[in-house]
Amino acid sequence: MSPEFKPTEIERAAQSAWSAADAYRVSEDAIDHSGKPKSKFYACSMLPYPSGKLHMGHVRNYTINDMLTRQLRMKGRNVLMPMGWDAFGLPAENAAMKNKVPPAKWTYDNIAHMKSQMQAMGLAIDWSREIATCSPDYYRWNQWLFLKMLDAGIAERRTQVVNWDPVDQTVLANEQVIDGRGWRSGAEIEKREIPGYYLKITQYAEELLEHVQQHLPGWPERVRLMQENWIGRSEGVRFAFTHSICDADGKPIQDGRMYVFTTRADTIMGVTFCAVAPEHPLALHAAQSQPDVAAFIESCKAGGTTEAELATQEKKGVRTNLVVTHPLSGEEVEVWVGNYVLMSYGDGAVMGVPAHDERDFEFAKKYGIAITQVIHIDGLHYDYERWHDWYADKQSGITINSDIYSGLSYRDAVDAIAQALHGKGLGEKKTTWRLRDWGISRQRYWGTPIPIIHCDEHGAVPVPEKDLPVVLPEDLIPDGSGNPLNKCESFIHAACPVCGKPSRRETDTMDTFVDSSWYFMRYCNAQPTAGSRADAMTDARVDYWMPVDQYIGGIEHAILHLLYARFWTKVMRDLKLVQVDEPFSRLLTQGMVLNEAFSRSHPGGGKDYHWAHDLEIARDEHAHVLSAVLRADGQPVDYEGWTTMSKSKNNGVDPQQLIDKFGADTARLFVMFASPPEQTLEWNDAGVEGAHRFLRRVWNFAVKHETSLKSTLPRSASQSANLRALRFEIHTVLRQISYDYERMQYNTVVSGAMKMLNALEAFKAEADEQTAAVLRESFGILLRCLYPACPHTTWTLWQQLGYVHSAGDLLDAAWPEVDDNALVQDEVELMLQVNGKLRGAIRVAAGADKSTIEAAALASPDFAKFSEGKRPKKLIIVPGRLVNVVV
Repeated sequence: MSPEFKPTEIERAAQSAWSAADAYRVSEDAIDHSGKPKSKFYACSMLPYPSGKLHMGHVRNYTINDMLTRQLRMKGRNVLMPMGWDAFGLPAENAAMKNKVPPAKWTYDNIAHMKSQMQAMGLAIDWSREIATCSPDYYRWNQWLFLKMLDAGIAERRTQVVNWDPVDQTVLANEQVIDGRGWRSGAEIEKREIPGYYLKITQYAEELLEHVQQHLPGWPERVRLMQENWIGRSEGVRFAFTHSICDADGKPIQDGRMYVFTTRADTIMGVTFCAVAPEHPLALHAAQSQPDVAAFIESCKAGGTTEAELATQEKKGVRTNLVVTHPLSGEEVEVWVGNYVLMSYGDGAVMGVPAHDERDFEFAKKYGIAITQVIHIDGLHYDYERWHDWYADKQSGITINSDIYSGLSYRDAVDAIAQALHGKGLGEKKTTWRLRDWGISRQRYWGTPIPIIHCDEHGAVPVPEKDLPVVLPEDLIPDGSGNPLNKCESFIHAACPVCGKPSRRETDTMDTFVDSSWYFMRYCNAQPTAGSRADAMTDARVDYWMPVDQYIGGIEHAILHLLYARFWTKVMRDLKLVQVDEPFSRLLTQGMVLNEAFSRSHPGGGKDYHWAHDLEIARDEHAHVLSAVLRADGQPVDYEGWTTMSKSKNNGVDPQQLIDKFGADTARLFVMFASPPEQTLEWNDAGVEGAHRFLRRVWNFAVKHETSLKSTLPRSASQSANLRALRFEIHTVLRQISYDYERMQYNTVVSGAMKMLNALEAFKAEADEQTAAVLRESFGILLRCLYPACPHTTWTLWQQLGYVHSAGDLLDAAWPEVDDNALVQDEVELMLQVNGKLRGAIRVAAGADKSTIEAAALASPDFAKFSEGKRPKKLIIVPGRLVNVVV
C-alpha cells in the first residue's frame, strides 16, 4: 500500500469502484445471507434548491444522513437514501432576468454541478431514484392530484388578496415587497383581490393537531409545539353586534349583524370599540361618504397581507362614525377601521377590549379611546397609563364592572355569557382555528401549471386526465413585466374540453410548497420496474418504503413544509393512494453552520462585508476577536460575531475548495465531530486541519503495521495482560460508539474512534502471532466504526489490508459486536486521591475486597509522597472508579 496518505487519489478510486458496482442501488426485495427479507429503513434529507453550489449546511445535512444510512446497512437493514431537486421557484426567475437565460437552463446547469459535488462527497445515494420537481414526469402528478382534489371538494376557486406591482404588472411575494414598494420597480404596492385556487387544509385541522400531539413521538418537542401553534385551535364564542346600517338599496348590511370571535368572552363588558378590516362591508360603506376613511383604506393597500406582517407593523386606524349595539349592555359601540385586522381571518372584525388586550390597549392609548377594567386580581392595582402582563391573565382574575356577570371566574363567566348570547340568538360557543386554507395560485412563470382552461361559456374547466401533463414552456425568459406565460400564444390558446371552442389556458402556477409536499413518496417509485405502472402516482413500492423512518432538515422548515407534507399525505390516504397517516416517523432538525462575520458601515447607510482572509485579526488567549483591520487600507472593520454562513456576508466556506485541499473525508469528519447534529456548528479552520491529521494518523498506523494487519491467524482465547488491556479498551469504546450511533450523536462517535486510535498507537506491539491477531481485530473494529463518517479512507484500507477477503466488502460488512469476554478484567485501575485531589492510580484484582483496596492504596508510593507522613483518618472507596484517602 502507498506509504503516503493521498486523499484525492483514494477518493477518486473508491468512488469509481462504487459507481462501477452500482453499490447504492436499492431494491424492495433485498434479502440477507440467510435468505430472509431485510427490514426496510427510509432515511431522507430535505431536497435542496439547485442554487448552483453546495454550501456547508448541505454537507452537514447529507453527511448526517449518510452516516445513518451506512451504519444501518452494516447492521443488515435495507436502507434507502435518495436525492432530488426542489427545482421550481422565484430565484430561478430572478437569475433568468439577471443573466437573460431561461430559468430551465439555469436550473438544469445548477443541478448538474451540484450533483457532481454530492458525488464528490461520496454520499451513498441511490441516484436511480433522482427526481427534479421541474420535470413534466414529476409535476404531472401535482396536476393530477389537484384535479382529484377538485373532484373531492378539497380544492376550490375563490378570490385572494395579493401584492400587486402596478408598474411591472405582476403579483409579488411578500419577500419582494420592501418598505411597501416593489423590489424591482420601486412602485408603491397595492393590495388586490384576484381569483385563485385554495386547498382546504382546514378540513384536516383536527387530525393534524391530534396527530402532532399524540402520534409523532420521534419529533423534537419544539417542532411539535410550532406546528400546534400554527394550527392554533381556539375555543371561544362567536357573537354579533347588531346595527341598523343600510346599503344603497336600504337593506341592512350583513343582515344587521357584525360578527366577531373571541376567546375572552369574560371581558365582553369591557368592549369600548370594534375594529373591522379595510375590506369589511362596513368599512367600504363608510368610505363612500367619508374621504378620510376612503384615504385610510387606500393606504392600507400598501401594507402586508399576512398575519405575521400585521403583527409587527404599527397599529393604525380611523373612526367611521358608525356604531353597533353591544349585545348584552345595549350600549352603542364605535366602529373603527384597523390596519391590523385581516378580512380573511374570522369575520374580518374584532371587539376592542383595551383594558385586557395589549394590542387594543396600544390602539386605545393612541386614539384616546376609553379603557374599562373588567378583570381584577386581588392585590394588584390597575394602571391606566401603562400595560402590565397581568391585565391579560384569564386564570387568576375575577370579573368586575360587568353587571350581573361580575364576581365570576374566567370559565364561569364564559359559560354564563355564552348562554346569555345564545338565548338572545346572537352567539354561541365555537371552536376556531388559526390555520387558514392554503392558497396555491402564484402569478409567476417557473412553476407547475394549474391544469384549468377558461371558457367563455363553461367557465373554469379542468384539463382532462388524458391531456396531462400541461407542459410548461422551458424557453421563456422573464423580463420583469409580468408572467411571460400571459404573452406565450402557444401556451395560452387551448380548446375548451367541454365544447371545443377557443379558450384560454390558466397562466397561474402552483405554490412550490406543492412540489415539496410529496417528493419523498416519488422517490419510492421514481422509475418504472417490471410489473409496475408508469401511469400511476403511487404503487406497491410506496407502501413498502413509507413512512420515512428518519427525516432530516433545517428548523426553518418546521412549520409550512412539514404541515403541507402532512396534509398532502392525508389527502393521498383518503384518495386510497397511500396507506400511511403521517409521512415522517422521526425528525431531526440539524443546526446551522456558523462563521465569523466582519463588516464596515457606510456613512450614508449600508455596509460591506469582508472575507477573514483579507483581514489582520487580533485575538486573545481564548481565540476571541479583539480587533480587525482590512489589509488593503489598514482601517478597522467591525466584528459581528458568529452568524450563519452566507455569500452576502463573505463568511461562507466553499465545500469544493475544502474537498480539493483536504479530501471529502476530512470535510465529513469535521462537520460530524465539531458539534452534535441538532446544535449549531461554529466553523474552525484549525479543526479542519486536525481532522485531516487524524485521518493521516489512521493511514500511517496501517502502513506501519501492515504486515501484522494483513495476518489471517486466528486470535487465541489466551492473551498477555497487554493484549487483554488493549481489547478491553477497544471493546469498551465500541460499546459506547454503538450506543451513540443509535442516538445519532455522531460527534461522540468520532471522538470514540479517536480514542480507539490513541489506544492502538499507545500499544507496544510485539512481533508475535497473537499480537498481530489482536491488532487486526482492533483495527478492523476502528475501520468499521469510522467508515460511515469517512467511507473512502476506511474502504480503501479495508481492501488493501485484506479484510475484504474474510469479512466481505466494507459497505456490507457486519457491524462489529462487543465481545463481553473482552470486558472481563483480571485487574482494574482505580484513581488514587489524597484529600480529594488526584495523586495517582493503583491496580488491584477485579474482585478485590475493601481491605485489599485499602492496603494497596496505603502501600502506594503516590500515597507515601503526598501524605507527607500523616496517618490516614478515613478511606472512601467508589467501586470500580477511585479510592480517596483523607489524612
